[in-house]
Amino acid sequence: MIDIAGFQVEEKIYESVRSVVYRAKQIEGDRPVILKTLKDEYPDPQEILRYRREYETTRHLNVAGIPQPIGLQRVSNRLVLITEDIGGQDLKKLLKTHTFTLRQLLKMAVDTVRILGEIHAANLIHGDIKPSNIVFNSQTNHLQIIDFGSSRTLSGAVPVGETQMLAGTLSYMSPEQTGRMNRPVDWRTDLYSLGAALYELFTGNLPFETTDALELVHAHIARLPMMPSELDAEVPVGLSDIIMKLLSKNPEDRYQSTRGIEADLSECLERLKTTGRINPFPSGPAGRIRQISGIPQTGWPAKRTRYPGGSLRPCQPGWERNDVRCRSDRDRKNRSRSRSR
Repeated sequence: MIDIAGFQVEEKIYESVRSVVYRAKQIEGDRPVILKTLKDEYPDPQEILRYRREYETTRHLNVAGIPQPIGLQRVSNRLVLITEDIGGQDLKKLLKTHTFTLRQLLKMAVDTVRILGEIHAANLIHGDIKPSNIVFNSQTNHLQIIDFGSSRTLSGAVPVGETQMLAGTLSYMSPEQTGRMNRPVDWRTDLYSLGAALYELFTGNLPFETTDALELVHAHIARLPMMPSELDAEVPVGLSDIIMKLLSKNPEDRYQSTRGIEADLSECLERLKTTGRINPFPSGPAGRIRQISGIPQTGWPAKRTRYPGGSLRPCQPGWERNDVRCRSDRDRKNRSRSRSR
């Protein structure tokens, strides 16, 4: 246990390779707080800098869904980050001890996306979205996104070739965040990590169940996870499609902002409330345009419709019209003949 003047430490609630987190009370005012500190007695200067950056970042971040910082104190050679405590547990732990209904999980997902949207609106990439960084109080239904140690401003997004964002967690890391792709890292890395977190939230499993680092990197870059609806029959296909879109390898194929995700998850929640089920529906802004124009809710045309480029093949929800999967076999054969000439 850590000894810090003015605080009464109650219990250790989390421990990682680098950090320890305690639940405590601030003696003055009897205020519940969270104390986060480095494990090493003589920590690396980069780790100390990381704590200072997290404190400065959250201190100037006006977002209701994150823990409000109270202070940053030095204890011996270590720093202690002090934040408010909402009395909850992280979702990683809660999923092991509690059983939530689909409706409750969807509400948590919507709240998480809304908070992430506010973080992005504040010109910030979180960089480490995962269930253990989402805290929920089941008594008050209060949810927060925590741990901004891997965050950076959007203007400071990692350019091509740099690997600074590897401070995230590999099991939830986007392909571009691994540093193995010739792609810059921007806010859409959080959307991939969100997809991995939702995958675990609704199925109880990670998209890729392996502890081998190289295998995980390869999986994020080249492998497709099993559809959540195939892994768990309780997960509706419409919800499964949303999660898989978030887990697209190319950032351009994911949702492009949290607004679309929040709208689609809210649609799932509304359908569950009103009909008790969630059928597949067109996801994203393009999907809602098709919905308004009279195309059936499943996103598949009732008749074989000729699409731009002469394709007779209907597109699935979330596919763009110029997607190669939307083109007819005849179109692909013609292109093949052209290349062979």
